[in-house]
Amino acid sequence: MTKYQFPMRINQYIAMAGVCSRRQADRLVQAGAVYVNGERAEIGKQLYPLDEVTVGGMKIELPERLTVFAYYKPRGIACTNADPHIPRTHTLAYVIEHELELPVRVFYAGRLDMDSEGLLLLTNDGRLSQSLMRGVSAHEKEYVVTVDKPVTTDFIRAMSHGIYLEELDITTRPCLVLPDKNDPNTFSITLTQGLNRQIRRMCASLDYRAERIERIRILNIKLGSMRPGDCRELMPDELDELYRLT
Repeated sequence: MTKYQFPMRINQYIAMAGVCSRRQADRLVQAGAVYVNGERAEIGKQLYPLDEVTVGGMKIELPERLTVFAYYKPRGIACTNADPHIPRTHTLAYVIEHELELPVRVFYAGRLDMDSEGLLLLTNDGRLSQSLMRGVSAHEKEYVVTVDKPVTTDFIRAMSHGIYLEELDITTRPCLVLPDKNDPNTFSITLTQGLNRQIRRMCASLDYRAERIERIRILNIKLGSMRPGDCRELMPDELDELYRLT
């Protein structure tokens, strides 16, 4: 699948090539690190299909085929390229490079904390990745959460209405929270924002401890019967709907 339209702004080109976000691309242009056809680029420059772009002296290109994979991130894998406190084999960058054997180079669109598991989207489309990671986009993400004691009506109501997180100085957006009919310690929650360790912080503020967090849906993409470590390419109808929603 390709969705390129020219002329294209230089920052969009850099983002879609997977280098960085549009804002960071503008900084690179301002710093003089971006050249087009051998000439230093300027903010807002329009590109055409045959233009040659270099960033930091390295030529970059748009991927020939845009695609998205659904990946079940296991617990214990960190969404990072490198961290001095985490073994390299426990980073998602290592897993993508050495274990998944995908036909295209991808990066992760969104994050899950190391102790959480479930659905993560991998793509080579920088524009889609940036859209999915922007909190202002309010894209739905659904989780199943197990806590250390039975949830109450007051707990469900408080989580649904939004909770003030003192350490972040922010109140979470109202969200859909439903108790599990088969397990009194489990509930589902659908968020439209992605604060750092948000669900764990929300539970802790109500004197609960989140023992297991599994993400089961991102917009129209569902985890389904996937198991930890599984990875599959999205079907064409899934991909079309995902692009429509983003």
